[in-house]
Amino acid sequence: MNEITVRSMTPEDWSAVAKIYLEGIATEHATFQTNCPPYTAWDASHTRECRLVVLDDGVVAGWAALHRVDPRWCYRGVAEVSIYVGEKFRGKGLGYHLLTALCREAEQAGYWTLQSTVLQDNAPSRGLHLKCGFRLVGRRERLARCRRVAGGLRHALQTVLFAGSSGRGPADLADPALAARSRILSGRLAGAYGPGLWSAV
Repeated sequence: MNEITVRSMTPEDWSAVAKIYLEGIATEHATFQTNCPPYTAWDASHTRECRLVVLDDGVVAGWAALHRVDPRWCYRGVAEVSIYVGEKFRGKGLGYHLLTALCREAEQAGYWTLQSTVLQDNAPSRGLHLKCGFRLVGRRERLARCRRVAGGLRHALQTVLFAGSSGRGPADLADPALAARSRILSGRLAGAYGPGLWSAV
């Protein structure tokens, strides 16, 4: 059995992180991004804390990080999740280890809401987020223009994880199995969800 470990990302991991990022971009289902930025740009756009890599027998197999959704003080505890697993490591459960660790570190760092924008045709990512306690809260329509898609506009699903301290929250009233996996879902939706037409799900 392979040894799976999760640790903090370091600048020395960038070559592996960038390769995995490019593999995600190549799927055309993971991000609207069309190229991997240089490390300096990536570093500036993500929070200093909560940068993780997952290792499969010592090899960097995936990474996860956060970026603030809004620089204003009132949204200081709200962040967007980025998570990618290398092509040859997919389907092994590494994403679950990685996202679970990221949620735990984020809560310890004081974040009260994590959100993730999942493209509507990315079923594996949607399943991973739901397994880790995120809830589907809406569908953002006409979110971004993409040259690879007929008509140019793509839609995405919004998943959110609330974090708090009471251990009780909306998920307790819905699916008990999901609530058991959810990290404490007691916060209030901060509302910093950005552009795009919304529809309920």
